[in-house]
Amino acid sequence: MFVRVKKIGAYEYLYLVENAREGGRHVQRVIKALGRREEVEASGLIDGLIASAARHSRRSIVLSSFYRGQLPELHRRSIGPDLVFGRLWAETGCRDVLKSLVADRRFSFDVERAVYLTVLHRLMISGSDRHANDWCSRVRVPGAEGLDLDHAYKAMTWLGEVDAAGRSTAEAVEEALYRYRQPLFGAVSIAFLDTTTLWFEGAGGESLGQYGHSKDYRGHLKQVVLGIVLDDADRPIASFLMPGNTADVTLLLPVVKRLRERFGIREACIVADRGMISADTIAALEAENIEYILGVRERTSREARTEVIKDDGRAVPLVIPRQKGETELAIRETTIAGRRYVICRNEEEAKKDAAARTELVAGLERKLAQGDKALVANKGFRRFLKTPQGGGFVIDRAKVEADARFDGLFVLRTNTKIAALQVVLRYRNLLAVEDAFKTAKALLATRPIFHKTDAGIRGHVFCTFLALVLRKELMDRLAARRSRLEWQRIVDDLADLSEVEVEQDGRRARLRTAPGPTIDAICRAIGITLPPVFQEMPSAL
Repeated sequence: MFVRVKKIGAYEYLYLVENAREGGRHVQRVIKALGRREEVEASGLIDGLIASAARHSRRSIVLSSFYRGQLPELHRRSIGPDLVFGRLWAETGCRDVLKSLVADRRFSFDVERAVYLTVLHRLMISGSDRHANDWCSRVRVPGAEGLDLDHAYKAMTWLGEVDAAGRSTAEAVEEALYRYRQPLFGAVSIAFLDTTTLWFEGAGGESLGQYGHSKDYRGHLKQVVLGIVLDDADRPIASFLMPGNTADVTLLLPVVKRLRERFGIREACIVADRGMISADTIAALEAENIEYILGVRERTSREARTEVIKDDGRAVPLVIPRQKGETELAIRETTIAGRRYVICRNEEEAKKDAAARTELVAGLERKLAQGDKALVANKGFRRFLKTPQGGGFVIDRAKVEADARFDGLFVLRTNTKIAALQVVLRYRNLLAVEDAFKTAKALLATRPIFHKTDAGIRGHVFCTFLALVLRKELMDRLAARRSRLEWQRIVDDLADLSEVEVEQDGRRARLRTAPGPTIDAICRAIGITLPPVFQEMPSAL
């Protein structure tokens, strides 16, 4: 492309011309008539074109040199994490809620940025809070410059502080977030509650860390009990942190009370697992006219074992599609003295239970042939043993037969008026809470916990709750656009999206790396655009 001069009469005219190939031959094609030469030169149009072309020429030269490995990296920082989660942090209300709650405190650093940095680290890399301090130097987080590990610890302690009424800052944040997002979600009609345990490396704070029944098979370590409440769209609403020796049966009523008093959720049906059920709990729920769907301990509940399961009512088949295959259920219900039960049998789980019992009994027979001393400490074996008058152990075939009645079976107790099929479907949604725990423990690595104070422990766990809120928001927006992306692929591509500072001929530029395969779908789902590939940096004075 070039500028051509053509004389017409007494005047010279300038044209912007390009060489092109047409029909196997080269031709010159006029792109733009620029005007009379003296007028164009007086207007500075040519100088502007030259300057613009020079800028684009530098862009091409710098990018080409960088991709060929001819320009060393002066600095590299990942921009993907904040680009995506920074937007979600603001749109879910996390940023504004934290800023408003900390406004009356005189901290010497930006607490909201310190919490956000911790949450971002939990989403991307996780691991110890100490690691977040090193990770921050490799990631661009606006406003987090100069923050260190001590600031993160102080921010988490602030989140875990408890006021005179026994309410922590984290609880105030949850309640404010719920009010912030409620206009978007509407009223909560179903609340799912489940619990898990998190173990400590160390003393476990002043009071939270206690020995108790460990769901992590870490009975020798102190632990804390964590409860999470989800709504009917599997969105995290609230979390509950209790000492490690807290029994599940004592949790349901305090949770319901907080949902009603603090969140204003008064009409929601409470769905919880069998560990939450007790006669006192059910009586209290019914006294308050609260609807519930609760799992029943069918093996230890006498009524469930002797009357509910024996009922010969007709079962209704139900087929639930899954990503891979289908789940076949057989459902029936019965009412005993005004108490409504729904009984469900999962055919796939029944086959697994039967196979596991057959394998266990076969192993038991082998052990008995070798001697029975080692059997006493094995709880699985003891289920099917009896001691005859002559001493020793033998297999109790009646117990084996009785155990088969429970294959693939679960029993629900409810006071709702909805159909039995709906009861089962609502209860199965409780699996979403278990998935949230798996995410918190595995992907976000909440455990083990190294904090030494109750406040630090509360803040540490609550940062994971905030991370779950952001993760759920991202996955929901992707699902709305029918984008099914694996979480690890998302994390890897966000981490790889970086800005690189380079220098050529004494001039510096900031380059943006090429996006990974998931970035386009993420940007479309959230409504963000990537920064430019090339940015000229101002010269240092």
